Amino acid sequence: MLLAALVHILALAPQDTLPPAAARVLADVRYLADDAREGRGVGTRGIEEAARYIADGFAQAGVAPAGTNHSFFQQFTVPPDAPAVLHTKLGGTATRNVVALLEGASAERRGEVVVIGAHYDHLGYGGFGALDPDSDGHVHDGADDNASGVAALLEIARRLHSHPGARTIVFIAFSGEELGDLGSTYFVRHPLIEPVDSIYTMLNMDMVGRLRNERLFALGAATAAEFPAILDSLNAAGPDRFDLRASGDGWGPSDHASFFAVKRPVIEFFTGLHEDYHRTTDRWQKINAPGIARVAAYVADVATALANRPGTLTFVDAPAPKMTAGGSGYGAYLGTIPDLTGSPGGVLLTGVRAGSPAEAAGLKPGDIITKIGVTVVANLFDMTDALRSHQPGDTVAVIVKRGDQTLELRAVLGRRGS
Repeated sequence: MLLAALVHILALAPQDTLPPAAARVLADVRYLADDAREGRGVGTRGIEEAARYIADGFAQAGVAPAGTNHSFFQQFTVPPDAPAVLHTKLGGTATRNVVALLEGASAERRGEVVVIGAHYDHLGYGGFGALDPDSDGHVHDGADDNASGVAALLEIARRLHSHPGARTIVFIAFSGEELGDLGSTYFVRHPLIEPVDSIYTMLNMDMVGRLRNERLFALGAATAAEFPAILDSLNAAGPDRFDLRASGDGWGPSDHASFFAVKRPVIEFFTGLHEDYHRTTDRWQKINAPGIARVAAYVADVATALANRPGTLTFVDAPAPKMTAGGSGYGAYLGTIPDLTGSPGGVLLTGVRAGSPAEAAGLKPGDIITKIGVTVVANLFDMTDALRSHQPGDTVAVIVKRGDQTLELRAVLGRRGS
């Protein structure tokens, strides 16, 4: 308890009392997650300001522009048929990835690339993806999701710029992740460094701002046979050692999945879900800045080791998750608001959306969903899989625990964004 309290105090401390790296990442998070950035929603003035800030950060770190026409920017437009934008006016909106490069020191290996990435967009003024009811029109700052990852990305660029590895390192801040990994999908189709097979590996950071109990997840660690040993060997002994949870394939709801889809080994670094995820309460004051700095230092070490190691990585593939008939991967819509802190034996609901299929079916706050259709729901991942396996219009049985009762409710699933 004492250590947790100390970490919280450090996270909230004035910047001039923090260690230098922690002060730098906190300054980055505070800028990116300020209300003035409008939640960094695609199409807002705020996300454009964030893009320029990141480009300036790369320039100050001493890494070179790798975007279009020798700039830091890779322009693209939001596809009108992207599932998350079908019922919005965002189709065709221009946005951009921010891309920088540290050329490899080895003439033999500099044609191979280690990508380090983090998305910089968030939910803007709420709407699709927001998990707090009645929050439409309110800025969602996204301090942990994912100003924290971008702050770590900039700090890694600062750490590595004067110590190039044998392979080239490309730093990318992606736009459009919250709309379905749009920026990373565009990049793997237009990789700036040809061919895409030259990408040796991709390291992603998404929500690294709430380090608690030293726990750090390295998702995708099973995508290369060599990853577990590399990650373990670089995890410092003693008080700075992470409780490292390294496992899993490369599919997941973030930008690393775009690279895994083209058969590149990937790792996503993540400090865990919390009750502020996709809510207006995800603010900079709750960030663990020393924790971000530690994650950045560790990921920089991993990137350096991968940039310098001889030989190839042994890629380990995995089947893609089940998709809906339309192939969007978003699944049908139920309209529940889950408790992201976790609950034993199912998914606890903190609320249901007004007018949603969940409300029509009789689901209530406090219910624990244990089964949807034929899928047993032990956690949020199971619930996502269950919804992905159905189409809008399907009628499914939803089994819930409500106090001492077990109820079977019938829900007619809807379409996301409708």
